[in-house]
Parts: sequence; C-alpha cells; structure tokens
Amino acid sequence: MKRLFISLATLAIFLLFFVSCYYDNEEALYPTLNNACDTINVTYSGTIAPLLNNNCTVCHGGSIPSGGILLTNFTSVQTVASSGLLINALNGNGVQVMPVSGSLSVCKIAQFQIWIRNGMPNN
Repeated sequence: MKRLFISLATLAIFLLFFVSCYYDNEEALYPTLNNACDTINVTYSGTIAPLLNNNCTVCHGGSIPSGGILLTNFTSVQTVASSGLLINALNGNGVQVMPVSGSLSVCKIAQFQIWIRNGMPNN
C-alpha cells in the first residue's frame, strides 16, 4: 500500500511539473491584439488605401489592371469588396491568394474585414 501511495504521489508531482510549465504565446493566440495592429480606427484613407497602394496597385492599377480589377480608387475598391472577391483573394478562398508576392498579415486582413463589416465607408 505504501509503494502505491509513493508511486501515485510521484506521478502527481511529475504531472504538476509539466502542467505548471505550460504557457501560450499571447501574440500567437491573439494576433490582432498586437499594439502595432490598429483594428479600432480603420478608415479607407488612413488604412485601406495605403495597404492597397503598397500591396496591390502595382498589378491592379494603371490603364490595364490585372484581371480587369482596378484597386486605385474608392468606387472600384468598394465594388470589388462588395462582391466578396477582395476578401476571398486575401484569404485564398476559391481564388489565388493575393498579393502574389505573399499573403498579407493576419492584422492587415482583419483591417480589410473590419472596413467591409463597417459598410465600406469612404472616410
């Protein structure tokens, strides 16, 4: 009986040691909580247009935009966003992931989603 008690006590201490050392990386669990990611003040002119200019308009601008999708002005961006194509392309849902140079960060995609969810205001 004493050996069983010692074995159970040893097992309990062993388990407590490994469970107590467990931790999660907050940034991995909550990527949009990073202070560098503003998901509160998402505006077209301050957030969305700069993201598009830095990542999309090289191909989706000019007189002959790639795929016929123009992303250089509010009206055309609103049309593409309303159709669902913008978010689908950013997430790779049924279409090629955009931009082709590599997927945007979780934060940047969340900013697009917030702007669309808020009615795509021209602010």
